Amino acid sequence: MKRRPESARGDRSRRYDRSWILIKRHEKEAPIKKSPRQQTRIGVDDPRVARAIFTLRETAAYLGIPKSTVQWWAHPPDATHSLITCFASHGRQATVPFIGFAEAFVLSSFRRAGVPLQRIRPAVDVLAKEIGIEHALASESLYTDGAEVLFDYASKHGEREVMELVVVRTQQRQFSEIVKGYLKRIRYGGDGWADSVRLPTYENANVIVDPKVAFGLPLVIQGGARVEDLVDRFQAGDSVADISADFSVPADQVEDVIRVATRAAA
Repeated sequence: MKRRPESARGDRSRRYDRSWILIKRHEKEAPIKKSPRQQTRIGVDDPRVARAIFTLRETAAYLGIPKSTVQWWAHPPDATHSLITCFASHGRQATVPFIGFAEAFVLSSFRRAGVPLQRIRPAVDVLAKEIGIEHALASESLYTDGAEVLFDYASKHGEREVMELVVVRTQQRQFSEIVKGYLKRIRYGGDGWADSVRLPTYENANVIVDPKVAFGLPLVIQGGARVEDLVDRFQAGDSVADISADFSVPADQVEDVIRVATRAAA
């Protein structure tokens, strides 16, 4: 998460609106919707799909997982298609659009629930097939049908690791607490597709990725500062107190952002 040369940063160096009109809604956690809905396909020109915002390294750093894992999801050596949406690599340019980031976010919850890499692919394939749409992991339909689909699949094929993703309570198949905790961090647009994610890697700071705000770069909700701006200032030698005052971000949240960035760069 080191600072890029200006020539490589492109739109990411532009000024952005910190009025917070668009992201105030993230300050409260929303429950997972349970009512079924008719899911339409996301358009290829939708900016959540059409515009890359992260590199694989950045995706891994913001999700707190090894880059090798994200690399495997994006370019699996033994499969014909990737598990996350991404574009062809061109130097150090970003390749992962928001939808791909949301897919990686959900996969990271599967990983933390104890499902090994070799079991994640068949689980994703069956979700895509049964839900019947591309980018099923980033769809609200995952929450209306996903637990049921995975339970039936795991039971039929004896996939005990995949069963870790689902629990049965009062005869209802639900996602496990680990997965559910991640899914509650996703917000959906009126079309049923993910349109923002609240990141899990921060202890004090509430950080979101919203493709409609600040070009999709992670932002600290309180104060409205981009994570990379806080990190850049710290790397330039500014104190936590000065950064906190300049961006109206509490000092403990600035420290949290720097801690995560330092750990990711190690």
